[in-house]
Amino acid sequence: MKKWKVAAGVLVLSVCGVYASGQSMSVQVKETVLRDKPSFLGATVAKLSYGDQVTVTEEKSGWSQAGADGVQGWVHTSALTRKKITPVAGGGQVGTVASGDELALAGKGFSKEVEAEYKAQNKEVDFTEVDVMEKIVIPEQEMRQFLAEGDVATGKGGAM
Repeated sequence: MKKWKVAAGVLVLSVCGVYASGQSMSVQVKETVLRDKPSFLGATVAKLSYGDQVTVTEEKSGWSQAGADGVQGWVHTSALTRKKITPVAGGGQVGTVASGDELALAGKGFSKEVEAEYKAQNKEVDFTEVDVMEKIVIPEQEMRQFLAEGDVATGKGGAM
C-alpha cells in the first residue's frame, strides 16, 4: 500500500512538472518586462506587450521563468494568463485599430463606455492626479541609481 502511494505521488509530481514545463501563456497587462532574475529590481532583458505569447518553463515565488522570441527571463506571474489572448479588433490588429489608452483599458476589463459610466456615477472622484501619475516614466537606470544611493538591498527584490 505504501509503494502505491509513493508511486502515485511521483506520478502527480511528474505530471505537474510536465504541465509547468513549456506551458504557453499570454501577457494580460498593457506592458511588462522580462527580467534577469525573479525580482522587480532585476535588469530588463526584454519588453512584453498585451497579448504577447510566452513559454513558461518554471515558476518560483510568484515569478515565472519565460521565453519569447528566443529571449529568456523572469516575469511576475500576475502579468500572465493561461487564456490565449488574440489582440484583434475590427478585423485588424489591435495595435493598428485601438489606441494605447483603449488597449490599457481592455487589459483591465474596462471600455470607454464602462469608464464613462463609472465617472458619471462617481462625480465627486477626481482622476486628474491619477492621470498625471500614470504619465510619469522613470528610466530604469535612474531607479537603480536611487536604490544604490539609498543602500537598498536588491538581492531579494528589495526585501530587508
